[in-house]
Amino acid sequence: MSSIERCSVAIIGAGPSGAVAAANLARAGHEVVVLERETFPRFSIGESLLPQCMTFLEEAGLLDAVQQAGFQHKNGAAFERAGQHFAFDFEDKFSSGWGTTYQVQRARFDKILADGAEAAGANIRYRHEIKAVRPGEQGIELDYVAEGGERTRTLHARFCLDASGFGRVLPRLLELHRPSDFPVRRSLFTHVRDGITGPDFDRNKILITVHPVHRDVWFWLIPFADGTSSLGVVAEDKFLAAREGDEKEILQGLVADVENLSRVLAAAEYHMPVRSIGGYSAKVSTLHGKNFALLGNAGEFLDPVFSSGVTIALKSASLASGTLHRHLEGEAVDWQADFAAPLSRGVETFRHFVGTWYTGDLQDIIFSQAQIRNPRIQRMICAILAGYAWDEENPYVVQPARRLKALAELCRGLSA
Repeated sequence: MSSIERCSVAIIGAGPSGAVAAANLARAGHEVVVLERETFPRFSIGESLLPQCMTFLEEAGLLDAVQQAGFQHKNGAAFERAGQHFAFDFEDKFSSGWGTTYQVQRARFDKILADGAEAAGANIRYRHEIKAVRPGEQGIELDYVAEGGERTRTLHARFCLDASGFGRVLPRLLELHRPSDFPVRRSLFTHVRDGITGPDFDRNKILITVHPVHRDVWFWLIPFADGTSSLGVVAEDKFLAAREGDEKEILQGLVADVENLSRVLAAAEYHMPVRSIGGYSAKVSTLHGKNFALLGNAGEFLDPVFSSGVTIALKSASLASGTLHRHLEGEAVDWQADFAAPLSRGVETFRHFVGTWYTGDLQDIIFSQAQIRNPRIQRMICAILAGYAWDEENPYVVQPARRLKALAELCRGLSA
């Protein structure tokens, strides 16, 4: 027989979206239980934050701890393709708000956020795995197994937020998955002792490098404050499958294809195993249902190219915790209008930017001198790359598809 305990809010996952939602709701006086499958700290990618993230960390009372952690300062993003180079300064952007942020080792960063949520009053339980869920009119039941335990226990909550990331617990158990619009891509990644010296490399920016032959293959290089960097490559599954060697040899071979990147990493030591993740782009049929909502990657993940994952996750946590607080206080809320629709507006903006990156349109915009000659447009593009994809005063948020297509055609025409 299973034992049943009760709480106001159950959160699946203690990553950034779960921690921010837990901190917000616990500070508002709600009884919050977070069930996390892993033990923190634990390795994760998604290490280059966007300035918009700072707003949500500040709102949750978690920013001070992050600022005191000594993470690598980040003030922009640099792009390189076959000798062409352009860097965005996030402080020179169209939208108001934070213009700097951090590049973080997620093991430390996530633990800091989870500890902050715990200090705010959330009950975080590590090594707890969800086995079944039963949404209903009066709440939701979660069956779970604790570490070392054989007996299934049941937690009854008035509402559940799924912040399980790529684990996508509720979409998997409730059959909410839908095919992604993007081709199946895979990433190979690791941390290296980068050995980067000299003044010509800016550690305050993520470096995005395009393969000189295959424009849909790109690399990230995210410097950290301790002299290491996160290094990864993204390509379609079939492209990587055709390469010879193990994952480390494939990654090193692709880096060797790129003159500037191989020069920057000439002294790099690959001191950690190369890991792989594929098929990460995902969609769901709904972001909410009977007494549950999906946060961050549990609901939808686009692509790592513009580091939008954590920003979308924190935005979803902010929207969901505010809506849920009102719901638990007895107010009538509309989860579609108050949570799903506003969240989706920014996600759709990022979706268009990701799509045009892979068609080449956005690459042509970024590397075009024509775009640089219009500072106002540059600041609009910069704002979205800084995470301000919900700012509807920005024309590239309101009409991203039409404006990006027109701008790309203009840039190519002027560069011809």
